[in-house]
Amino acid sequence: MNKNNIIAAISLLISGQSLAQVEQEQTSAGGADSVFEAITVVAQKRVQSVQDVGIAITALNGDQLEALGFDNAQQVTAMAPGVQTVQPNGEANYSIGIRGVTNSDFTTNVESPVALYTDEVYVSQMSGAGFSLFDLERVEILRGPQGTLFGRNATGGLVHYLTKKPTFYLDGYAKLTLGSYNQRTLEGAISNEITDELAARVSINANFADGYVENRYTGDKLNNANDKTARVQFLYTPTDDVEALLNFRYSMQDIDTGFFENVSSIRTGELTPDELNPVLEYIDNDGDVYAGDYDDPGFNELETNGATATIKWSINDDLKLVSITDVSNVERTYIEDSDASPVPLFNFFLTTDAKQFSQELRFEGSVGDLLWVAGGYYLDLDINDSNGAISEPFIGGGGTSVTGSEGGLYNPYVSTLESTSAFAQIEYPLTEQLELIGGLRFIRDEKSFDFSVNAVEFLDPSSKPGFSSADNLVLQAELGAYEDTREDTEIAGRLQLNWKVNDSTLTYASWNRGVKGGGYNAPIFPLTAPNGYDDATLSYEPEQLDAYEIGLKMDVADFGRLNLAAYYYDYEDYQIFNIIGLDSITINSPEATASGFEAEFQGQITENFGLLLGAAYNDAEAALADGVTTTRPVQSPEWNVNGLLRYEVPLSSGYIAIQGDFVYRDDVKFSLVEAETVQQEAYTLFNASISYTTDDQLWQVRAFVNNLTDEEYIVQAFDLSGTDVFGMTEQYYGKPRWAGVSVKYSFMD
Repeated sequence: MNKNNIIAAISLLISGQSLAQVEQEQTSAGGADSVFEAITVVAQKRVQSVQDVGIAITALNGDQLEALGFDNAQQVTAMAPGVQTVQPNGEANYSIGIRGVTNSDFTTNVESPVALYTDEVYVSQMSGAGFSLFDLERVEILRGPQGTLFGRNATGGLVHYLTKKPTFYLDGYAKLTLGSYNQRTLEGAISNEITDELAARVSINANFADGYVENRYTGDKLNNANDKTARVQFLYTPTDDVEALLNFRYSMQDIDTGFFENVSSIRTGELTPDELNPVLEYIDNDGDVYAGDYDDPGFNELETNGATATIKWSINDDLKLVSITDVSNVERTYIEDSDASPVPLFNFFLTTDAKQFSQELRFEGSVGDLLWVAGGYYLDLDINDSNGAISEPFIGGGGTSVTGSEGGLYNPYVSTLESTSAFAQIEYPLTEQLELIGGLRFIRDEKSFDFSVNAVEFLDPSSKPGFSSADNLVLQAELGAYEDTREDTEIAGRLQLNWKVNDSTLTYASWNRGVKGGGYNAPIFPLTAPNGYDDATLSYEPEQLDAYEIGLKMDVADFGRLNLAAYYYDYEDYQIFNIIGLDSITINSPEATASGFEAEFQGQITENFGLLLGAAYNDAEAALADGVTTTRPVQSPEWNVNGLLRYEVPLSSGYIAIQGDFVYRDDVKFSLVEAETVQQEAYTLFNASISYTTDDQLWQVRAFVNNLTDEEYIVQAFDLSGTDVFGMTEQYYGKPRWAGVSVKYSFMD
């Protein structure tokens, strides 16, 4: 493969193929155009070229993820127009926003409107979404509602991670990365046959780093890395028509987190960084956003595990059966020093114990020119969670039972969900150039919720796992309780026309109805009038989104591909999210709309220069409960722009690649109020790398710098301003400049 064309394999977003496979196809087909055709996705539950699918998609294969240096699940959004990562409370959990549709709730009982899938399995818990990216076949980012063929709450879109599968030949790699803050990351995989019918693949990842935040109070470092992940897969092919894949996975995280920059805000909604906070009698105005004084630094302990069985049976040439059975578990304990000061005032915590079972059964087939898929989906989700705070100054009651105990809040809640749905979609060519697509999904949700707010005494309040266990709590008083069940029926749908103008141009027009189930709030603080422990405050209705979209996908001469999309969103009962202090509340907006467009180009400008550019504009507006006041939703920037430039230098043996990329994010706010305490002005992040790859593709050495200009930017803020609250604002900053070097060795039979 001509090394000058490798950018075509990277910037043009090939899915699911190794560089060796791309090289073979390009050589046999005679040029870069065949590389374009190699771009494949499973966005419609079948393999297609991304340019033949009438959906706004960004697909990234494993080689591109490697080239861009992505090593965790949230980074993958950087090169997709209109997509951004949301970090509700720092390193502890993540969610994705698409076209301004996002969820910024840091409690785990609220599902995201942008669904995450791994190997076609829905990831329901945001706290389980911060997994490491390694040994991936590809990532697919679908923008816009995807409720017809995907099983859960994909009103904004979805992100689908597909791992590399076992091979019946020796295949694998080993990679070591050393970087800033004593980063040490080791990952690798090995795959081979066990018998003629059975193959296995083992993949591991271990990531360690010292913290990048200085705790001046103790001298320790916060926001370190300590993550371990393992995945074992078995592929069984007893006949040419039957394939069974078993996937077992485990991951854990144990980090010192909960870091926030304390900014004095003694007047409501106003930052007063140079004025002493009289509530805490403390001020942090040294100008270093990566340092603070934390008397009780927090931690995040997370453990996830699961198993998936995927069976595919080609019954005949026109009919295929697919069964996907999954069991997933998430356990988490999180606590933070919320006042971000040396004063023992308020330590917020979350715990999660979520058990998930899902089953999808679908048939795929054809009748003449008609392609169809139909099936059913079942999700059973049991959540036993809690939130609260250790806060003797606010609650009192410490020292009553034992010396050194502290008062606080403990708010347990049990939530169950049974979701059953049936779906079908057809694709029918009306003419050689015109194709009709139609789909429906009927969804039945049964949900229960049991929640209480309690004043308690923590016998041992030290920040360690088990602080919220039953034998460490003494109930002082139940301050409020709420219990409810609900049954909701929702219908998602799709109607679309694709017009294949010629072999290199596709246009489409679509209507998609996306739905998201109703749910419940779990506030931290005791409620006061006019809010109460009733349906009006703690329950919200299902959301419905009608999305209208037109798009164009085309080749641009010999340079590459240009994809354009424009959309209009019309919501009913939009679930608008708001942060009030440390409480997160979801309400239904009586009216909400959004409109925008996206442009994406991938290709080669010259023989050595490759280019990827993306731009997205979104104009979103939602009415508040009064039906009169309108506001822009949280974490919904008006503009997102991204770009990547890659220059390759052929050598006598191998090649050098020099790469730079950037992401621009427009102004955002973190709460619905128009206050400077919850604002982040527009910023741009730059990354750069240089790599050397040998001719045989077996060795690669890469040096990288992320956040090249050391930009300081806020990813989350909590307004606790005013002397009647904490007199401060919490600001959580993204990572500082980070440099490193990685060495990778690949092998194949």
